[in-house]
Amino acid sequence: MNTIKNVPARVLSRRVGHSLEAEREQFDKNQAMSISKAINTVEAPVKEKHARRIILGTHHEKGAFTFWSYAIGLPLPSSSILSWKFCHVLHKVLRDGHPNVLQDCQRYRSNIRETGDLWGHLHDRYGQLVNIYTKLLLNKISFHLKHPEFPPGLEVTDEVLEKAAGTDVNDIFQLTVEMFDYMDCELKLAESVFRQLNTSMAVSQMSAVQCRLAPLIQVIQDCSHLYHYTVKLMFKLHSCLPADTLQGHRDRFHEQFRSLKNFFKRASDMLYFKRLIQIPRLPENPPNFLRASALAEHVKPVVVIPEEAPEDEEPENLIEISTAPTVEQQNVSDIFEQTFGPPNGIRDDRDLQIENLKKEVDLLRAELERIKLEAQRYIAQLKAQINSLEAEVEEQRKQKQKALVDNEQLRDELERLQKAKLEGDKSRGLYLEADKKASATEIRYTKLKEKHSELINTHAELLRKNADTAKQLTVTQQSQEEVARVKEQLSFEMDQLKRESEMKLDDQMLQMEQVKRELESKQEELAQIQQSLCRSKQVGSDLNSQLEALQAEKDMLRKSASEKECELISTKGLIQEKELLLSQEAEKRAKEVQELQGKLLEKKSQEQNLQQKLLEDQFGILQGTVKEAESIIQDAVAKLDDPLHIRCTSSPDYLVSRAQAALQSVDAVESGHGHYLANMADVTGLVGALAQFAHLAADTIVNGSATSRLAPMDHADKLTETCRDCGQRSLDYLDKLKDKQTLWQADPADVKKTLQGLLQLGEELRPKSLDIRQEELGDMVDKEMASTSVAIEDAVRRIEEMMNQARIETSGVKLEVNERILNSCTDLMKAIRLLVMTSTHLQKEIVESGRGAATSQEFYAKNSRWTEGLISASKAVGWGATQLVESADKVVLHTGKYEELIVCSHEIAASTAQLVAASKVKAEKHSRNLGKLQECSRTVNEKAANVVASTKSGQEQVEDKDTMDFSGMSLIKLKMEEMETQVKVLELEKTLENERLRLGELRRQHYALAGICNETTAGEKPAVAHKRGSLKKPPVAQKPAQPLKPDHEPSLLQLVQDDSMYQAHLVNF
Repeated sequence: MNTIKNVPARVLSRRVGHSLEAEREQFDKNQAMSISKAINTVEAPVKEKHARRIILGTHHEKGAFTFWSYAIGLPLPSSSILSWKFCHVLHKVLRDGHPNVLQDCQRYRSNIRETGDLWGHLHDRYGQLVNIYTKLLLNKISFHLKHPEFPPGLEVTDEVLEKAAGTDVNDIFQLTVEMFDYMDCELKLAESVFRQLNTSMAVSQMSAVQCRLAPLIQVIQDCSHLYHYTVKLMFKLHSCLPADTLQGHRDRFHEQFRSLKNFFKRASDMLYFKRLIQIPRLPENPPNFLRASALAEHVKPVVVIPEEAPEDEEPENLIEISTAPTVEQQNVSDIFEQTFGPPNGIRDDRDLQIENLKKEVDLLRAELERIKLEAQRYIAQLKAQINSLEAEVEEQRKQKQKALVDNEQLRDELERLQKAKLEGDKSRGLYLEADKKASATEIRYTKLKEKHSELINTHAELLRKNADTAKQLTVTQQSQEEVARVKEQLSFEMDQLKRESEMKLDDQMLQMEQVKRELESKQEELAQIQQSLCRSKQVGSDLNSQLEALQAEKDMLRKSASEKECELISTKGLIQEKELLLSQEAEKRAKEVQELQGKLLEKKSQEQNLQQKLLEDQFGILQGTVKEAESIIQDAVAKLDDPLHIRCTSSPDYLVSRAQAALQSVDAVESGHGHYLANMADVTGLVGALAQFAHLAADTIVNGSATSRLAPMDHADKLTETCRDCGQRSLDYLDKLKDKQTLWQADPADVKKTLQGLLQLGEELRPKSLDIRQEELGDMVDKEMASTSVAIEDAVRRIEEMMNQARIETSGVKLEVNERILNSCTDLMKAIRLLVMTSTHLQKEIVESGRGAATSQEFYAKNSRWTEGLISASKAVGWGATQLVESADKVVLHTGKYEELIVCSHEIAASTAQLVAASKVKAEKHSRNLGKLQECSRTVNEKAANVVASTKSGQEQVEDKDTMDFSGMSLIKLKMEEMETQVKVLELEKTLENERLRLGELRRQHYALAGICNETTAGEKPAVAHKRGSLKKPPVAQKPAQPLKPDHEPSLLQLVQDDSMYQAHLVNF
């Protein structure tokens, strides 16, 4: 049982005596007991009664103060199972506790997050689950604090959901995204739990599996509500926004729907959940949000928690086991005595009788097996016949159903044909009406034709009359005019009658052609209808005949099915009789077998006794080995305080090798322990591993103590304590192996941890290697020289830019001063660039002449100290050039001081002197490049002195000096001014002295950090005599040390000596 640590003083300092205080103290005790029982390291699910008491406590005190006061004291980093059960209880308290619990949990968000982060970095199965669970709890707390309308239990009505969503589409959109995130956290936890169960092939009735599955009940409750709310919000969003805009929301919902459906299906299949929760079923397909009416089809999933059964009741014993063994033993002994006589009697044929009985038993068993096989084969044949008959019945039923469907289709076809026949009758009536119209048209045409002939006759008569009239016109003049007028009138009437007759004739012809075309089309339609009617009649007759045949076949199938059922019933009766006979025979044979097996119990008991003795002997061997191992380790631990062992020392390398060997022996012990637990009759592997472990662990402890003699104080104390702890952990582990009860719980993890601590301390005490490996020194030299050249070229370019800018922005005296300073700086940079190039050539000459048959990298590795000095000097030159440019830029812009430029000039002169000295160490005396390098060094010194001189002259020229006019001052006033000036002089001298002391201390500290060497390397001569030591390679982040060459220009050395600075020392190669 886990104990709660660090209980707050406010909780434990309750004074008994007052009723309220006593009640509060009792409440605190009950809560502490419930929390201890609910949150422990046992790999079993949290009991519901303990969680319910904790939840009731939050309602009692209207908050979770007491819960968190105890929860803070839990050792959550020590056990992942403890952290998992803590998250489970916290989830239940958030869901079902008092509403103020949410605010109390908000204050402890950092504790929850730290627990999750701690276990997230460790490779522990429960630890990964704890990391995911804490993220879910933090998301839950944040969501409900942001949306107080939703309680932590997530149970709200649709009206509250509508009110929380509001009318702004942006708020609805944001709320939907947050619910999606909430659902993702829930589903991720469920998927992680199931993934671990899949890898371990677990059964849901195991306590270890139930410990993982228990929190998923709250996850199912949360997911059901979140699914309902997201469906509602998605339909609302689709009613306000276009479908393309919400494509991402739909894709995310469909993915969550599939995961949630799979989660619910897997959970509902597990026996553990079936008795604790009723899981709802989701629809086969997700809702169609593009169809607004689909909202009415949505059904809210409801989770039902059944009533809990009492947990404290213990089941009664269904079998009385106190008297049965004695009676059975008595019966067995009686049968044995009746059959074989008293045990003291000696008979020769007992073994023969036992063998005969065994043979009879084997024969009976074989016969019984044969009978069983025959019965099973007969039963299998009958079942196969039954299955075939059932398949035939099912096939006939399917054919019957198909015939009914075909009959319905034929009826529909017949009705359609009858409708077509009615339509044909209608078309026939229309044809008769068209025929009547055609006959009437023909009669009308004949009448018109007759009228036309009459008109022709009348016209002929009129022509004859016109001829007679013409003859009469010659008689008189008056009759002629009258005849002409009549003639014109008759001709006009004649023309009019002709036109009317022609128009009527054309109309009649058109009507005739139209009627003929309609008549032809109607005749064709009538012919087609008659043909289709004939075909439908023929199909109807065929269908009727098929229907009659199917009906007859149906009757036959019914008769055959009834006959098969009768046969099946009779077959089942025969099977039952056979089974009854077989069961009686089996009972008889079983009784005989039990009688014979009773005779063999004695031999089995003897074998068990021998097996138990073997196990005890193996365990005794293990105990002896453990005692010997304890004595070895105790002797090693005793040497930690042995005065005779104080002078013994050891190296960290040997300690590391011993610790590694001890760790390997711990693995061997662990594997041997597992093999022994699997087969306790074989202890050889564990005994050998324990012997090796004891010697190696003792050797590691002794060497750790010896190594601490040469280690620094802090490391020595820590190493001694770790050795002592290692010995104690080893003894504790060996002590657990001595008892059969604790043998199964023995775990060498603590021993391995302390050995790893010793290994880590040994690694820390090993001498540190150089910052740069020797293989990289050659490449480092080339890189540093190249970077120095690049830095110098960049400095020259920047100085030229500054000069151009100064010519544009300044004029007069300032322009003259700036040009003089920048020109001197440019000359100095050019001289430095020439010196670096000459130094590079000299360096190549040194490498070519000194390396022989080796490569340049091997030469640099062989002369690593010289190489490091060359790298340091190159870095110093590049750094000094950069600082000179920056100082010159500040001086030109009037943001810096002239003194900075002077100091940078000094530093550059010292850096170049260091580079020359580093190159001169390995060079030959008569080398041409060495002479050029020395000439370049003198040129650099001259240019540096020019920079200092131009800077000082420019400073004097630019600065304004007030003229001292003391003519108007009295004697007393002059005396007072003199005294004040003396005070200022003394103050400035004191300040100057302090600054010089500070500069000296800075120099000493810089040399100490850079690693000053007091001795020169054997076989190599120092370049220049030094006072205090030589500088090693400066760190990258520090300003490099720049030594000055003794034979510099007198003016520059004088400047250094005037400032009372420590002269830089050359690197000793």
